[in-house]
Amino acid sequence: MAKILIIDDERSIRNTLKDILEFEKHQVILAENGKVGLDIASNSLFDIIFSDIKMPEMDGIELLNTLKEKEIEAPVVMISGHGNIETAVECIKKGAFDFIEKPIDLNRLLITVKNALDKGYLVAETKTLKKKVEKRHQMIGQSAAIQKVREMIEKVAPTEARVLITGSNGTGKEVVARLLFENSNRSNAPFVEVNCAAIPSELIESELFGHEKGSFTSAIKQRIGKFEQADGGTIFLDEIGDMSLSAQTKVLRVLQENELTRVGSDKSVKVNVRVFAATNKNLKLEIEKGNFREDLYHRLNVIPIHVPDLDERKDDIPLLVEHFLDIICSEQGIQLKKIDNSAIVKLQQKTWNGNIRELRNVVERLIILGGNPIKAEDVELFA
Repeated sequence: MAKILIIDDERSIRNTLKDILEFEKHQVILAENGKVGLDIASNSLFDIIFSDIKMPEMDGIELLNTLKEKEIEAPVVMISGHGNIETAVECIKKGAFDFIEKPIDLNRLLITVKNALDKGYLVAETKTLKKKVEKRHQMIGQSAAIQKVREMIEKVAPTEARVLITGSNGTGKEVVARLLFENSNRSNAPFVEVNCAAIPSELIESELFGHEKGSFTSAIKQRIGKFEQADGGTIFLDEIGDMSLSAQTKVLRVLQENELTRVGSDKSVKVNVRVFAATNKNLKLEIEKGNFREDLYHRLNVIPIHVPDLDERKDDIPLLVEHFLDIICSEQGIQLKKIDNSAIVKLQQKTWNGNIRELRNVVERLIILGGNPIKAEDVELFA
């Protein structure tokens, strides 16, 4: 059932729409003019707003503009007995969801309601997902070590500089890459992640640069690689220390010449991509061993950002635990659990070889197996 506002100065139109929509089990509120309708819409949430265009005091176009200025997000459907193409186009340009002519066709009305509700549900779902993503990509903590990383992100993000992010497994290198991207001038362009350690060496070149149909046995159609997908935006090469030397050579060419060649092709493709790379390896040591190209290292290491281990920032554990309690309880649909200070102290005394990833897993275990509030004994048993 939807909550619908109908704004029209003709009582017969208002009542007809009300009867139809209430028959469809919707809740309907009526307003006899634009000013009354604006007041109602400003003080209550609606799933759809229907508004006549020709009304005294405040017409439908003025009402539409004001609704948008007030950031009232309900889809607005304009209705008019003097409809023409120009009026309809103007309404849509100003942000109306749809335009319906009088006399109103029943099927047209019901289809419009369904489409508007579908859009509203999608918008709400998108907002929910966005909030989840934003929560996942937060840098939690106030320690000196993490403040230094935060300051680097603020300085570097708006530039076009390449960034090499180093740190142990589970420290949050992906979060740093995400924050760099979200605060960059390319934040509205693609962000493409590649886990170099998860791709077999024989497939890494096809994954990064794409391939042409028939270039090898399983190449049944053309494939656009990750670098082309990221054109105009940013590519994040995670665990780059695990990339094969052959692929490293081709990545170096892309960085030097801003162009690539798909596997099985002799044509170059221009790309404009900002590169972030991350590794848990000591690349200088890998260079000495012959596993990593020194020239590629220098191309990537324009701005180095080191993410500290959790053992170097134990003062942040209380904030991280509260953050994970909130996220995990919300994800699992259970009541938010509390944690005693004694349990926090126990967590701070532990050695965190798995860093933040390990801490998150421990918090999830304590939520499932521990009491409420979570106590020091729970940490001793389950952490």
